[in-house]
Amino acid sequence: MIGIFQDAAWSPYIAGAGIGVLSCLSLVLADRPLGCSTAFVKARGLIGRFVDTGKTDTMEYYREIVPQVDWAFMIIPGVVIGAFLSSSLSGTFHLSWVPSLWATVFGNSAILRLLAALAGGILLGFGARWAGGCTSGHGISGSIQLSLASMITAACFFAGGIAVAMILYRVIGVIL
Repeated sequence: MIGIFQDAAWSPYIAGAGIGVLSCLSLVLADRPLGCSTAFVKARGLIGRFVDTGKTDTMEYYREIVPQVDWAFMIIPGVVIGAFLSSSLSGTFHLSWVPSLWATVFGNSAILRLLAALAGGILLGFGARWAGGCTSGHGISGSIQLSLASMITAACFFAGGIAVAMILYRVIGVIL
């Protein structure tokens, strides 16, 4: 059984079943859907409290989303730690500032890669807050609750991601 943790790629059926069980446990035990965009908001609120406690605590948004370290906040470090453990156990862990596919299309500039990642992260965060949740929140938790809005949102995430990747990596069209 431990051998599965040493595989470079896991069965999507096993991984999907695990995410499904985790989502159900989240709803049953915490009465909250599984998602990670709220964790980033809570992190921003914790940083805001460190910088100016009075201002952060008076913001209406942080009365609803309390900046605290709780299970929802711990999803982010859990994903990072889990990815590190998985890649280490499978023997595929390595550090790289510029992935080979990126380097092939855009060159080896680590600064460009970091700027693109930062811009993408900002846009993703903005979109997640605007949409009322992130891809995992809508695509996983919303779908298992049979939310039509979440299913449409998830379909749009996939369609948009595929289209942008095809344009960026020059599968279709030209780079903008």
